[in-house]
Amino acid sequence: MAERRRGAALEAALLDAAWDELTGHGYARFTMDGVVKRAGTSPPVLYRRWPDRDKLVRATITHALRKHVLDVPDTGSLREDVLTLMREINATRLPLVTVISTFLADYQQQTGITPSDLIDPSATGRKEAVDALFDRAADRGEIKPEHLTERVKSLPFDLLRHEFLTTFAPAPDHVLEEIIDTLFLPLVR
Repeated sequence: MAERRRGAALEAALLDAAWDELTGHGYARFTMDGVVKRAGTSPPVLYRRWPDRDKLVRATITHALRKHVLDVPDTGSLREDVLTLMREINATRLPLVTVISTFLADYQQQTGITPSDLIDPSATGRKEAVDALFDRAADRGEIKPEHLTERVKSLPFDLLRHEFLTTFAPAPDHVLEEIIDTLFLPLVR
């Protein structure tokens, strides 16, 4: 007889099953019953935690993003920190970014909720981690903090995501360097 899951282990198993259901069938065919079957549990166990499909999808995406948080580098230079982080994202996150973007399009179309409304960077720790990278650069005198709007800070990563979604392939290294050297660094210096 299988060991009964409880607490955090049960919640993680449910969210992993929900992620598999979402990536396997897309948002349009994502069902609570499908998650229950994948998790090998009963409907009350799932509904006690997430009373509806929308809340479960939100929790599932946050769970997936938390599982894939990268360490923020500290190389001693903003250029190298951002380039190192972008290279890691480029090497490891293409499937995650394309899957989430594809299924969030369905989600937005059906619910009217945009990806920016759905994905809270503070819930995954991504915002604080990237802010620390920029704070170090400001402390070193590499950048002018007054130039750092949220849009400017997200620019290199937004452009990398654009590369993923237009090519469905990792970006060549020269593209990463061009994003940083030609577009991003001139904005913050």
